[in-house]
Amino acid sequence: MSGSKTDQRFADYFVISGLDVTSGLEPDQLSGENLHCAPLFRPYKSRVLANYPDSLPWNPIDKDAIGMLCLPKGLTFRTERQSRKAKFHSFIITREDGSRLYGSSYIFYEEVTNAQICAAMQTLQHMHEAEVSNIHTQNVVSIQEPLRDQSPLLEYRIINPDDTYDIKIDKLYVTKSICLISQVQFVSAPRTFLKQLCDAVTKPISFQQPLEAYVYNLLYDVPLPPPGRSMKFYGVTSPIFCQRPSTGELPLFDFSLWDLVRLLGLDHLVQLFASVLLEHQILLYSSDYHRLMLVAESINELIFPFTWQHVYVPILPASLQHFLDAPVPYIMGLHHAEEDTSKPQLPNEANLCFVDIDNNSVQVPEDLPSFPFEQELKEELYQAIVSSKERMLKETFIDSVISSPKRKPLSNKFTSVASEPVLKKAQSSPGLEKMEILQQSEAWSKISAIAKKTGVWNKDFQNYDSEQTTKIAKEETTKEKFQDLASMPSRELEELKFNNSIREIFLNRFVQMFCWYEEFVILNSQDMDSWLSNRESMQNFDKASFLSDQPETYLPFLSPFLETQMFATLIDNKILSNWEESELNLKVFHSRVKSLREGLDISAPRSHIYVHCSRIKDSEILIEKRSSYIDHIAKKPQLPEGSPDPPNIELGFFPILDKNILNSEANLKPKMKDSAKWRRKDRLLQQSEHLKLNSRQREKYMAEARSKSLQPRLTEMAAGGMAQTNWKFVEALLKECKTKTKRMLVEKMGQEAVELGHGEGNITGVEENTLIASLCDLLERIWSHGLQTKKGKSALWSHLQNYVEIEEGNSDTGRQVDPNLLSPDLSSMALTEGEKTVKRGHRRTGSRGNIELPVLKPLPQTLACDMRKVQEMTDIKTDVGCARAWVRLSLEKKMLSTHLKELLSDSYLLRSLYKRYAFLRCEDEREQFLYHLLSLNAMDYFCFTNAYINTVVPYRVLLYPSLKFGCTTTSANPWITFAGHMGETGIIEIPKGVLEFCVEHKNLGVLTTLRLGHDNSGLTPKWLIEYVLIRNEISGHTYKFPCGRWLGKGVDDGSIERLLVAELLPPNTNTEDIIAAIGTPPRSRSPVSPRRPLEQGGFTIPDIQEMLGHAVNGLIKHYYKPEKERGNLTYLLCGERGLVPCIEHIFLYGFRSARIFRNKFYIWDYLEKVKTHLEATLEGEIRRPSSDIDRAGFWMFCNLLTKINNAAESVGKDGKLQIFICVAVRDHTLQKWLPMIAKNIVTAQMYEEKSFMRDNDLITFIIHILDTLNDFDIILESSLVRGLNI
Repeated sequence: MSGSKTDQRFADYFVISGLDVTSGLEPDQLSGENLHCAPLFRPYKSRVLANYPDSLPWNPIDKDAIGMLCLPKGLTFRTERQSRKAKFHSFIITREDGSRLYGSSYIFYEEVTNAQICAAMQTLQHMHEAEVSNIHTQNVVSIQEPLRDQSPLLEYRIINPDDTYDIKIDKLYVTKSICLISQVQFVSAPRTFLKQLCDAVTKPISFQQPLEAYVYNLLYDVPLPPPGRSMKFYGVTSPIFCQRPSTGELPLFDFSLWDLVRLLGLDHLVQLFASVLLEHQILLYSSDYHRLMLVAESINELIFPFTWQHVYVPILPASLQHFLDAPVPYIMGLHHAEEDTSKPQLPNEANLCFVDIDNNSVQVPEDLPSFPFEQELKEELYQAIVSSKERMLKETFIDSVISSPKRKPLSNKFTSVASEPVLKKAQSSPGLEKMEILQQSEAWSKISAIAKKTGVWNKDFQNYDSEQTTKIAKEETTKEKFQDLASMPSRELEELKFNNSIREIFLNRFVQMFCWYEEFVILNSQDMDSWLSNRESMQNFDKASFLSDQPETYLPFLSPFLETQMFATLIDNKILSNWEESELNLKVFHSRVKSLREGLDISAPRSHIYVHCSRIKDSEILIEKRSSYIDHIAKKPQLPEGSPDPPNIELGFFPILDKNILNSEANLKPKMKDSAKWRRKDRLLQQSEHLKLNSRQREKYMAEARSKSLQPRLTEMAAGGMAQTNWKFVEALLKECKTKTKRMLVEKMGQEAVELGHGEGNITGVEENTLIASLCDLLERIWSHGLQTKKGKSALWSHLQNYVEIEEGNSDTGRQVDPNLLSPDLSSMALTEGEKTVKRGHRRTGSRGNIELPVLKPLPQTLACDMRKVQEMTDIKTDVGCARAWVRLSLEKKMLSTHLKELLSDSYLLRSLYKRYAFLRCEDEREQFLYHLLSLNAMDYFCFTNAYINTVVPYRVLLYPSLKFGCTTTSANPWITFAGHMGETGIIEIPKGVLEFCVEHKNLGVLTTLRLGHDNSGLTPKWLIEYVLIRNEISGHTYKFPCGRWLGKGVDDGSIERLLVAELLPPNTNTEDIIAAIGTPPRSRSPVSPRRPLEQGGFTIPDIQEMLGHAVNGLIKHYYKPEKERGNLTYLLCGERGLVPCIEHIFLYGFRSARIFRNKFYIWDYLEKVKTHLEATLEGEIRRPSSDIDRAGFWMFCNLLTKINNAAESVGKDGKLQIFICVAVRDHTLQKWLPMIAKNIVTAQMYEEKSFMRDNDLITFIIHILDTLNDFDIILESSLVRGLNI
């Protein structure tokens, strides 16, 4: 219908809703249970009394939806003692194809004159008084019962005389609504028109036309202005102006962002903005329907060019609160009574952003990342507000700061901008200001109370405002007649300009952030049909490359944002634009991006700095031009020719209008002159993604959209229709689980199953952390779906607690699990950073040479045990945090699916906690869900270890000395220190004879190195260690540190300390398997000290060349990955088949030590001989021609060896060689020194001819290989160089 002539009207329908006297008083079922309220304050069912025209062929009317939204809380009754202020709100109706209709409802009070309705209300009042009196009597009889006088039921039902209705003395008033339905969302113009139309009934002006004339004029003579045009049409008392932006400008938006800023403040606005972008669940809470629409529509507009893709119900009827447990992202608005300020019961708060609009409160999900350049954005917004404030306040408000009585005083300049109560006051008269001053006086309050009590004054002073307002309004209308204006009033113009400036600032941020996003769009298909068929399985955007191009501060926000549906939709629209005309939002965005890029130097490096918006003035010029020069002036209101004059209206009563005038068949036909003038494809603004498709493609696309849509229709949201809707939720949750687990596996597999020869095969990055956080959110939504009663903020954690209590037999007594009674006891984990505790464990027994080796007992693999560990973490304060930590820990231990299967095995508990339609009670879907989670066990995750960096972790250390050669014990004082990628323990002294102990220390992350040594004291200090095991007692990760070398002077290479490199063992590895894998200790190679070639069977030259190539290739791959996704550099350097062992093999190949020096000579001795020869050359003792460059190289080589000898006295010769190679590789000097060493005369003496060191071609090969590392900045872990200043 977008191109039809019949949908070019400003409004399609005019609707009157209210009390149907023929049906009597019916309770409004959609407003929930309200029998405890006084009859005046109960909601009653409203009906659509009339709609004009009856129906339009291109836009059939849905009376049920319109009636529900015109009066969302049903009919409200009042007497003259209560406030009866008229209110306006807008609403949205979403149709099946996703398109929308927009409504504007003006609600006012009208006197009830029907005697039957008044009598029914009087009867209800008597029944209510009798019920309350009965409760009060029962309370007096049992007054001796403790605390009965504090009964909340009695307190809640005490009758307030002002809330009663007496048919003899009171007038009864009821709400009525007049409403406009249109296809384009104007707000200001319909509000003005409806208000003037309503006022025409209460205070008519001179020369006023019949009401039918104004409605007829709006429905049939006022066209819809095309993009880029302005229009003027006529209301009852003044002309009304509206304008639409052109297709190159920001889309039409007619709500007041000034009101939004006043209500929320900048801090809360930006928090809400970030939550919406990350597609959290958004719940808006207010006593005013218009505020709900204002905030919902405003935040939807501020995310332009992105659009919200999920459930959107800005006004949710009270009876449908059960829909809040929908396990999908949503934006919903929940209304509450003005006197009810309590927070609603929410089934899921883990991923919920709760916005209490009236109290200026925003509660965001835990760990909400900051929007990039958030502070700078708020500064720019604040400056825009300050610059517009003077003009805005001059027209409408006075200069003030928000300080509602409900709100706490706020000092931050971003929190509030202007005060709503004071603003209302500014719009009132001086008489009202005086009255407010009197009411603030304590003396006045006392006097007025006495006056009311004695009957001197029987009016409610709170009605003074409305009475004075009515009086002043009447005075004003008697002073003036219809006022015609030539251009838009300055107040409305300033409102448009302020809206424009705020929207341009937000759009500018997206333009800056995604200026180069098109370079990362992936187009996999050459035709649109194949793309439409396979787009769900395709990767359309290179997220990893895009993130690697962003500043570090952007990543916490951008990484989850790139996973959202709104971003995916933008990319889809971008790809579709290759075949069809671009979607209009995308056109505007691309035009801004193009303008920005034209001013940038493409050859210059991309800078990420905050740039202020420069487009505000240009767009304001267009707004001012349309405001000054009106493109179209509609006909003045008058009845159609030949129409009889309608009957005169009764003052104060809005009548049912004449159908003969407003429902004429001739009016339903398009007027050709208007159609020709205004013919535009305006509805490209909505659902334009599929408009250009052919009929077959469009039908396929629409069928797919309808099948996937979770947008609820109001008729489906009633209790009877919720079954089908909930089934859609169950299917969507299962599909989302499948998608997320598949994505997590693909990401891991894409990082190479075994990372560059490293057994752990894991890379921790921002994107992986985002996927796991998204999985945690999905589990929370699943556990919140269909929850019977809420307990705590996390439904998953609450379920876990209930399960553990039942398992431990505490459910009968109601006692919570006592962490002090749990085992293992981790209650002492709250240590300060760096502080460590050693707990003695296994001690040797028996005589020397016959000791009992420690046994690493397996950790319990139960759900309850992991839950206790999380409860003992002092850095987690909330239920939501505990649940996420438990999920991460279970996933890291490959126990998530097993634990959840155990949790769900208690069917009795499951039935007591969840309703029948809940996801967790759908057996087939639940089994598939657990199966998808089980697939994650195929990969290794360190999502717990890497996330909780401040948690104190107990590490269990087990030492395994050799059982041979009398080396099982030592008389020296041993010590140990170990390190991970997050820190190092420092030296820990080991009690003599102790082989097993526990160390508690701040989380070290994935362990990398261990240094073991002693002071060489006593008679028998020599000690032979086969290996060391360290287990993280929380995650269960066990690390093996192979050694197989002696510690002690005069044995092996004389080292009294060894550096060992970690090897992560597979889960559930038994100690017996480790012992069985160990051969003769001296022949068990250490990763840092290789065996002699003859001892290990020897490597050939091609073997060593291949090892070197793989080692260097691993380092290059390491540095080509994003910094956050790099693995363990220490293992790549010093681990098995790392670069350092390869260089050692090069030095060892062909070394003559075995034959000539009888295993007493080491490579370090050879290097020292070379050093002595070079020093003699430098001092002139040996004459050898050398350049200045050569002499500088000689000096650097000798200086490094001297420093290592002086600083590493306790390190053996092999340990010194390792330090030498590490430093030379770091400084990129090894390849420069190798030719110098090879040409030295010492080399010919100590190497066979067939060796690396005596073959020039092999030396050249090594140099070329090592030169490939020159572009990388290699940073050594401090444990590798023992903290030496070299």
